[in-house]
Amino acid sequence: MTTVAVGLDRTSVELKMYSREKEAVFFSFLFPILLLLLFSVIFSSQFEDSARTGMTAARYFLPGMVAAGVILTSFQTMAMSVAAERDDGTLKRLRATPMPPAAYFLGKVGLVVCTSLVQVVLLLLVARLAFDVPLPDTGGRWLLFAGVFSLGVFGGTVLGIAYSSLASSRSIGAVVIGPQLVLQFISGVYIAFTDVPQWLQQVAAVFPLKWIAQGMRAVFLPDGLASAEMAGSWEPGRVLLVLAAWAVAGLVLCLTTFTWFKRGTV
Repeated sequence: MTTVAVGLDRTSVELKMYSREKEAVFFSFLFPILLLLLFSVIFSSQFEDSARTGMTAARYFLPGMVAAGVILTSFQTMAMSVAAERDDGTLKRLRATPMPPAAYFLGKVGLVVCTSLVQVVLLLLVARLAFDVPLPDTGGRWLLFAGVFSLGVFGGTVLGIAYSSLASSRSIGAVVIGPQLVLQFISGVYIAFTDVPQWLQQVAAVFPLKWIAQGMRAVFLPDGLASAEMAGSWEPGRVLLVLAAWAVAGLVLCLTTFTWFKRGTV
């Protein structure tokens, strides 16, 4: 059996294990969908002129929820699950089996790809069917969506695996969720990016979430809102370049820091 075939089998195992982890499914998979529903209803009164502007609460928050979903299903899921598997000895036992090491990572990538795709499809269906949000009507926007989504998912996956080495399973939740919540607020996921102080915008620009959110705004929002960005435009080329750089850096970190064994053990 080839490594790819073993990786596909491992993906099936990973999906079954993930579906049984109710907390992970809620906070990484369902959370952005639930927030989109809540924000679209709660803030609808602030978009009373939607008939003239074409902007509704659901359309306004959709890019941020897609960006948050990418990070949650890739970075957060990988960081927390790999740290747990390292501490409970799962990785050590897998390393002792005939399974090729690459198949383990293919299984993790398969898990993230499947959950991210299903999640973004559900987000778009909720936005379109429940709140009549217009979807992109040009091939260029869909291509940008594919590029930002793919680079975001890949970068989040390898960065999450690398990040899992920073803490034990007991502390990885706080180490991941705390900084991530801060980044979501200063990257324009839950509030308008223009409301974030400029120095915090500069801090957010160091991390990939800001660029995923900006890329998704370029996909789903009218071009007239591009002037609100830091550079006064959507900067699609720069968005893809930064995310590609983070994906390469994450892959290097993943390959150089990953270990199959818990700290202090062999």
